Amino acid sequence: MKRTLGVCYYPEHWPESQWAEDAARMAALGLTWVRIGEFAWARMEPTPGTLDWAWLDRAIETLGAAGLKVVLGTPTATPPRWILAKHPDMIAVDRDGKPRGFGSRRHYCFSHRPYRQECARIVGLMAERYGKNPHVAAWQTDNEYACHDTVLSYSVAAQQAFRDWLAQRYQSPEALNRAWGNVFWSMDYASFDEINLPNLTVTEANPAHVMAHRRFASDEVASFNRLQTQIIRRHTDAPIAHNYMGQITDFDHFAVGADLDIASWDAYPLGFLSDRLPATAEHKRRFVRQGDPDFQAFHHDLYRAVGRGRWWIMEQQPGPVNWAPWNPDPLPGMARLWAWEAFAHGAEAVCYFRWRQAPFAQEQMHAGLLRPDSVAAPAFEEAALVARELADMPNVEPARADVALVFDYASAWAWETQPQGRDFSYFRLVFEAYKALRRLGLNIDILPPDTADLSGYKLVLAPGVATLSAAFIGALGSFTGTALLGPRTNAKTEEFATPVPLPPNLPGLNATVARVESLPPDVPVPLTERGNFLHWREKVETTAEVLETTQDGWPALIKSGGIHYLTGWPDDAAWAQLLIGLSNAQGIDTDTLPEGLRRRDTPTHRFFFNYNSVAVDWGDATIPAAGVYWAKH
Repeated sequence: MKRTLGVCYYPEHWPESQWAEDAARMAALGLTWVRIGEFAWARMEPTPGTLDWAWLDRAIETLGAAGLKVVLGTPTATPPRWILAKHPDMIAVDRDGKPRGFGSRRHYCFSHRPYRQECARIVGLMAERYGKNPHVAAWQTDNEYACHDTVLSYSVAAQQAFRDWLAQRYQSPEALNRAWGNVFWSMDYASFDEINLPNLTVTEANPAHVMAHRRFASDEVASFNRLQTQIIRRHTDAPIAHNYMGQITDFDHFAVGADLDIASWDAYPLGFLSDRLPATAEHKRRFVRQGDPDFQAFHHDLYRAVGRGRWWIMEQQPGPVNWAPWNPDPLPGMARLWAWEAFAHGAEAVCYFRWRQAPFAQEQMHAGLLRPDSVAAPAFEEAALVARELADMPNVEPARADVALVFDYASAWAWETQPQGRDFSYFRLVFEAYKALRRLGLNIDILPPDTADLSGYKLVLAPGVATLSAAFIGALGSFTGTALLGPRTNAKTEEFATPVPLPPNLPGLNATVARVESLPPDVPVPLTERGNFLHWREKVETTAEVLETTQDGWPALIKSGGIHYLTGWPDDAAWAQLLIGLSNAQGIDTDTLPEGLRRRDTPTHRFFFNYNSVAVDWGDATIPAAGVYWAKH
C-alpha cells in the first residue's frame, strides 16, 4: 500500500479567498489528505435547525479541485452553545460533583441520551450530504475521546445509565451484592435505584463498584462511537477512523476499534515526554527536543492492533505545542524522523497538525506547518522532504514479529482501582517491557487480551494482566513458544475478588502467590544474577523449575514447559538479562542498541532511527542526529 502524508485544516478559521491558495500549496508540498470539520458544528448549524452547508460544500470542492482527499470529521466534540441551552443537563460532572462548563471543548456527558440524539441528527445530515461526495474519501468520528479526563462523568444522566447497565449485567440486586461482596461494611442494596456512582464516598469505594463503573464508562464510549459509525455506513463505503491519544487508558480502545476501519492516533512526542511519560529528569533532559525513543513506536504498534492492521497518525506534532508544562522546539530533522518511524511500523498516512498556526484562541501557541503569517515553519521543508522520499521509496509494509506483547485496558483500570503501591502503573509496567525489547533491536506486535491464537510467535509477554481471558488461557495451553507472564497476573476475578485457587493459576504451572509487597522506589529487591525488582514483589510457593531467585531466597523466575512466571517488576538490567536469555532460547537474534538508537525491520528494509542530539556510528553507517537510515535486507 502506498504511504501518504496529510494535514489538518480549518477552512472556517480563514478567509475564503485564501482557501484555493492553501489547497494549491498543500498539493505542491506533496500532501494527499486534508482533515476538516471536526470542530465546526456552530458553523454548520448556527442556530437550532438552521443549517449552513454552503461554506463546507465550497471548502470540500476547493480542496478536491486541487487533487486533495478530504477526511471529514463529525463535529460532536464541540457542541454549540445553543445545544447546551437546550439541554443544560448534558454537561459532564467531575468526581467532585462540579459541572464542566462551556467555553472550550468536550463539554458533554457520553451518557446523556438527548445529546446523543442531537449527535445522530447532525451526523446523519452530514452523511446524507457528503457520503457520496467524490472528494470525501474518509471520515473521522468526534475527536480524541477521553481528552481532558472526560470519560468518567458523575452526572445524573450517567447515574441513571449506570443503574440500567447494572440491571442488565446482574439482573437482580441480590446477584450484584454477592458479586461485589457487599456484605463487607453493610453495603448491600435492595434496589438498583439505590446504587450511586462511586464518588464522594467517605473513604475508598468498594473496588468492585469502581471496576463496574469503569467497564460501564468504557461501554458508553463504545456505544457513542457505534451510533455514529452505523449512521455513516448507511451513506458511504469510505473508511471511518477515530483519533486516539497517547497513554490514554480510560476506555477500551479495542472495543471502539471494532466499529472502525482505521485506528489513528495523535502523536505529540515532546508534549508527551514533558507531560505524561514516567521517566527520570536526566532522560527527559536528554530527549527534550526529540521525544522518548520508544513512546511513539509503542503506540504505533498498539494502534496497528486496534485497527486490525490499518492505522494512521491523524495529528503529528510539527513544532512546539501549547499544552505541556514546557514546550520546546523539535530538533531539526525530528518531524521527518517521526513520520518515517510511523511508516516503518505500517502507518498508511501521517497527517501533520496543523496547516497554519492559529493567531487566536486556545491553540495560538501551537505550531503548524505554516506560521500565522503563512510563512513556512521549519517542519514545512521536512514534510516536503518526506513527500519526495515517499515518491521514490517502495511501499513500506509491516513485518510479522517474532515477539508479541499483550495490552489490556481493563488491567489498567484494575490497578488504578487498587494499586496497592503508590507508583504501581499497569501502563508503565507494560511500557518498560516494550522498551526493554526495543533496546534489543526487536520488532514487537501488540495483542488484545482476548487473543485466542498465539501460533506464529516465538515469545509472548503478558505482564500484569489482572484477569486472563478464557480465550488467552486456551491459547497458552496450545502455545509451543515461550510465554512470560507476571507479576500480578490473574490476581483478580472479573468482579474484582481474589480468586481461589490463588494466583497465578496458570496451565501446568504449580505456583501460588503466598504474599505480595509493594516497595518504595529506594527499596530494591536484588536478584541473584543481575538487576533488581522494583515497586512490586511476590513471594511464590512453587514446585516448578526456578530459573532465577532474589538474593533473599525467593523465586524470581519460574517455568513449566514454555510458561514462565515473573514474580516482580524488573529494573532495566534485569529486563535485559531476562529477555536476552528467553529470546536466544527461542532462536531470536538480539542486538543491544546504543541509547537512543532504535531499529525497525520491514520485509524489505531495515530502518534505524537516531533519537539522539548527536550522530551515532552503528555498523557501517553514521546516523546523524535526528537521522533516519535504511538499507535493503
